[in-house]
Amino acid sequence: MSTIYGDRVRLRAVEHDDVKYFFEWVNDPEVTRGLAMYLPMSMSDEENWFASLAKRDQKEKPLAIEIRKGKTWKLIGDCGVFDFDAVNSCAELGILIGDKSEWNKGYGSEVMSLLVRHCFETLNLNRAFLRVYTDNIRAVRSYEKAGFILEGRLREAVYKFGKYDDVLIMSVLRSEWMSRKKEL
Repeated sequence: MSTIYGDRVRLRAVEHDDVKYFFEWVNDPEVTRGLAMYLPMSMSDEENWFASLAKRDQKEKPLAIEIRKGKTWKLIGDCGVFDFDAVNSCAELGILIGDKSEWNKGYGSEVMSLLVRHCFETLNLNRAFLRVYTDNIRAVRSYEKAGFILEGRLREAVYKFGKYDDVLIMSVLRSEWMSRKKEL
C-alpha cells in the first residue's frame, strides 16, 4: 500500500524506528485511557509486536500517523483496520494519538476520515466500525465528525480504573459515506 495523504496528515507503513515512540505512548496511562490496554508493556513486547507485523496480511498492518511540521513529518500515533470479515464485508478501525502535544487539533477526525475512505475505496468494504468507551467524549465527537453513527451500547463491558464502563459501537456504511462525499 502506498502512503495515504490528507490535508494535514499522512498515513504510512510503520517502521522499526517508530517502536521507541509506541513504547513511550503505550506506557502512558493518559494515552491508553481510551484503549483496551491495561498493563505496562516492555520494549521487548513492542519489539515482538513489530516483528509480528511481517506475518500479517498487508491490509491489516497498522499505519503510522504523521503531521507536517514545516518541511518534515512528525510521528504522532498510529491507526489501522483489523478483524476483517470477508463474508459481511466489514472491519474494525482503531486509532492512537500518542503525542499529547498534538491532542485537540482535529488530527483524529482527519485520520478517521482517511481510514474510512481507505476502507471503501481501497479495501472495498461495506461497513467500518469501532468501539469507544463512553467516557472518551473527545473520541466520540471525532468519530461523529468522520461520519460514524452510534449503533449500540455494550453495558459495563470494560473494567478500567476501578470501575465498569459502557462501550459504544459506532459505524459508517458505504452508502452513508457515498452520500456524505457527494455533499462535500
